[in-house]
Parts: sequence; structure tokens; C-alpha cells
Amino acid sequence: MKRFIGLSAVMILLAAGTTVVSAQSLSKADAPASYNYGDKTSSTLTTKAWEALKNKDLDAVLAYTNMCVSLYAGEAAKMQAGLNNFPTGSDQEVFAFWALNDVATSLYIQGEAYYQAKQEAKAKEIFNRVVKEFSYGQAWDPAQKIFWKPVDPSRDKLNMMEKGLQLDFGDMTSSFMAKQAWEALAAKNYPAVQEYVNKIVAMYGEKAKEMQKSLKEVPWESKDKIFSYWALNDVGTALFISGEAYRQEGKTAEAIAAFQKLINDVRYAQCWDPQGWFWKPADAAEQKLAALEAIANMNKK
Repeated sequence: MKRFIGLSAVMILLAAGTTVVSAQSLSKADAPASYNYGDKTSSTLTTKAWEALKNKDLDAVLAYTNMCVSLYAGEAAKMQAGLNNFPTGSDQEVFAFWALNDVATSLYIQGEAYYQAKQEAKAKEIFNRVVKEFSYGQAWDPAQKIFWKPVDPSRDKLNMMEKGLQLDFGDMTSSFMAKQAWEALAAKNYPAVQEYVNKIVAMYGEKAKEMQKSLKEVPWESKDKIFSYWALNDVGTALFISGEAYRQEGKTAEAIAAFQKLINDVRYAQCWDPQGWFWKPADAAEQKLAALEAIANMNKK
């Protein structure tokens, strides 16, 4: 694995006024030309940056994101200046703001790279740049076919750094963050559990409710059919994890509220057990809820 650029000899100079590294500041051996930039479109560069982040190739993250920002930040700034809110409408209407979307996303990826490398000062500067300069950019999730807003996790990461939390939102998918929430629960890192759950619900809660309303019973036809209700499943799972974390902490009222929200809002959610079957978070929540309510009633006597 390559060392992070900020720690290696290749980061010699910084472009004026920003932490983005210019192509000229890299040594010949690690110059941007050594990377495959494809057609150098903003979408290609952003896609390559995501892959580099996933592979923990942090030098490549900076190479691809710096190239995207250097080529398209000017156009992105013009698009941002013409807006007073997030673009809405059809997918194509949102895609029309391509430069803004990809520059905001690239900067978020770069901030995440610094964050994972524990270079918090640089991460804060990049996340603040997303918030202040490109706040109306939106990132496209091709797997789940939805847009999300890089400004939101950028603000989250700034808040988490203030709290001293080290969290990894990965590619911002509900499945990745649900996995992180499970791991935080296993580690009894309860503040991290709630941060992951809050982010899943904030990003995907409305989609989950939409899926819930489209159903009259728990999906059962096939594994693929069940997985197609990804938002419903992951939000339901996240709320169960939240309730269980509160229960373990002895926060009975909060646990009851989380389990009740799961039952009321996303009852048809299902969670895949890697051992080879689905289980229903709402059923498990009802059992936990009954025990908690019994304890709460006893405490009132």
C-alpha cells in the first residue's frame, strides 16, 4: 500500500490557498501522468477516486480528485452561484449540474482520504470547502439509483471530529453503514452506533417508508426480491441496532422509542444473516419491547 501523500516526499508544495495538491508539486516518479485518467471527464475522475478510496490507495485518491478539481472547479463554482437550493426534478435535470456534483463529490472523497489517514486539519479544511463553496452538489449512487448530498456527510465529519469520534461512512450506502453499526455495537461503541444509525435514517428513511407503503405483507418470493427492498431492510436493521444499543446502555426510554419506531414505520424490513437466512427486525423488536416495557412498569411501582 502506498503511503499517504501528506506523509511522503511527493507532497512538496501545496497549491496556493488550498490543500489540493497541484500536478506540478509531485515528484516525477509520482506525477499525475503516472495514473490512468481515462477521458478526464469529471465523472470518470470521480469514479476512479471512489475506487482508489475503497482500495485505500490514498495517493491515487489525491491524484484523481486534484485533477477533477483543477479542471472543473471553475465551472462548478458558476453552477453553485446560480442556485439558492439543491437542484430537483428528474435525474437528468440534476445531472445537468455535472461539474458541481462531481467537484463536490471529489472534494468529499479527498476529505475522507485525509480523515482516514488521521490528518484532521487537512480533512477539516476540505470538508469546510464542500460546505462553503459547493454545498449544492449531489452525488449519484449507481447501485441504488439515488442522489445524496456530499455536504451532509461533510458536516457530519466536522461534527464528529469535534466530538473526537472516528467513523467511516465508506461509500455512503445504507448496507455499508449498517455493517459499521453492527461492528460498533459488537465493540460497545454506543456513540458510534447512534451516529451510523442517524445517518442511515437521515439518508434513506423516506425511501424506506416509501417501500413499506408499497407492500401489503413481508416480501418472500425470492432472495433477490427481498434484497430489492434495500432501504426498507437497512433502515429497519439500523433501528433495531439503535434500540439494542440503548437497551445495553440501560437507556430504557430511548430503546423503547427506537424499537417502536421500527415497528410503526418499517415493519416489513428483513435482515440477512450471513449464515444463510433472513430474519425480521420488527419481530425481534417486539420481543425486546415487551421485556423493556415490563421493566419500565416494574420501576413505576
